[in-house]
Amino acid sequence: MKPDERKRFSKELFAIAVPLALQNLLNALVGASDALMLGRLTQDAIAAVSLANQISFVMSLLNGAVIAAVGVLIAQYWGKKDYSDAKRFLGLAVRYTTVVSFLFFLLAFLIPDKLMSIFTPESELIRIGAKYLRIVSFSYLFMGISQCFLMMMKISGHAKMSVCISAVTVAVDMAVDFFLIYGIGPVPALGANGSACSTIAVEMIALVWCLIWSSKKREVRLDRKSLFFFSADNERDAWRVIPGMLASSLSWGLSMTVHSFTLGHLGTDAMAAYSVISVAQQLIQCLTQGISGGAGIIIGQLLGANLLDKAKECGRQCFKAAFWCGMVNVGLVCIVGPLVYVFYVLEPQAKAYLVQMLVFSALYMFAFAFNTIITCGVFPAGGDSRYDAVSVFFATWCFAIPLSLLGCFVFQWPVIIVYFVMCLDEIVKTPFIPHRYKRYLWLNNLTRAQ
Repeated sequence: MKPDERKRFSKELFAIAVPLALQNLLNALVGASDALMLGRLTQDAIAAVSLANQISFVMSLLNGAVIAAVGVLIAQYWGKKDYSDAKRFLGLAVRYTTVVSFLFFLLAFLIPDKLMSIFTPESELIRIGAKYLRIVSFSYLFMGISQCFLMMMKISGHAKMSVCISAVTVAVDMAVDFFLIYGIGPVPALGANGSACSTIAVEMIALVWCLIWSSKKREVRLDRKSLFFFSADNERDAWRVIPGMLASSLSWGLSMTVHSFTLGHLGTDAMAAYSVISVAQQLIQCLTQGISGGAGIIIGQLLGANLLDKAKECGRQCFKAAFWCGMVNVGLVCIVGPLVYVFYVLEPQAKAYLVQMLVFSALYMFAFAFNTIITCGVFPAGGDSRYDAVSVFFATWCFAIPLSLLGCFVFQWPVIIVYFVMCLDEIVKTPFIPHRYKRYLWLNNLTRAQ
C-alpha cells in the first residue's frame, strides 16, 4: 500500500472508529455512573447490581452476536450499493433480537431471585438484586431493537448520530440516577431500584430516537415489507456467519459471568473490587472496540464491492493499529486506575484487591486490543467468524476457567492469584493470530449476484 493510500485508510478508519469509540465510551459511562452512585451508597448495592446485570449481559451477548453477524452482510451489501437487501437483513436482525429480548424479560420478571442465586449465596445480595432485576427487565424489551438501528447508523455513514443518542442517554441516566437513587426533594430515595428505573427511561429514549431517524432515511427506513420479508437464501447467508459469532460471543461473555460467579464466592470484598475493575475495563476498551468496528465496516464494504486486494492491504494496516491501540490501553490503565481507587467507597481489603487487579489488567488490556481488532474486526468482515470461537474455547474454557475454578474451590488460592489466572486467556491467544491471518480465510465476498 502506497503512503497516500495508507494515510487515506487511516483517515477513513479513524473517521469511523472515533465516533464508535465515543459511543462505546458513552455507553460505558452509563454503567460507570450507575456503579459510581451506587458505590457511594453501600458496597452491597454495587455488588448486587453488578451481579444482576449479568442477566442483561448474557442477553446482550446473544443479541450482539446476531447483530454483528447480520452487520457483516449489511456492510458488504452496502459496499455493493444494494440497499434493498441491506434493509431486508436489518429486518431479519430486528425479528431475531425481539424474540431473544422478550424471553429474557420473562425470566428476569418472573424468577429474579432464582437467577440471582446462581451468582451468589449471599442473602442480602439476592434480595437487593432480585428487586432491581424485576424492574430493569422492562428495559430489555427496547435494547435489542435500538441496537439494530445503531448498527445500521454506523454502516450507513451516520455514526455521529449514534454518538448524539448515546450522549443524551448518558445525561438522562445520570440525572435520573441522581434523583432516584438518593432521593431529592419530594422524590423518594429508591437506591438500586432507582438505577433500574433510569435504565428503562434511557432505553425508551434511545429506541424512539432510532425509529424517528430511520423514518427519515429512505435507504434505512424499515417498512413492513422489509421487516417481515423472508428469503431462504438470506436466512442461509445469515446462518453462515451467526454460529461463529454466537459461539465466540457466548464463550467470551459467559466466561465473564463465570468470573463473577467465582469471585462472588470469594467474598463481598473480592466481588466489589471486581465490579469496579470491570467498569474501568469497559471504559478503556472503548477505543479498541471502535477500531475493531471501523475495520470490520471498511473491509466488509471493500469485500462487498469485490476489491479484494485493497481489503487485503487494509487488513495489514490493522495489525499496526492493534499494536498501538494495545499500548494506549496500558497507558489508560495507569490513568483510570488511580481515579477509580479514589472515587469508590470500598472497604480496605476491597481497595487492596483493586490495586492488585489493576496491575494485571494492564497486560490483559494490551492482549485484548490485538485479539479484538483482528479476530473480531478483520476476520468476521469476510465471514471468518469461527476462529475467534475456537480460540476462546481453548484459551478460556480449556485453560483459564478450569484453572481459576480449581484455584477458588479446591486449592483455595488467594483472590489475586485467581484473578491473574482469569486474565491469562487473552494473553495466550495472541501468538496464534498471525498464522491464521496469513491463510486469508477471511478474504471473501459474501454477497449474492442479483
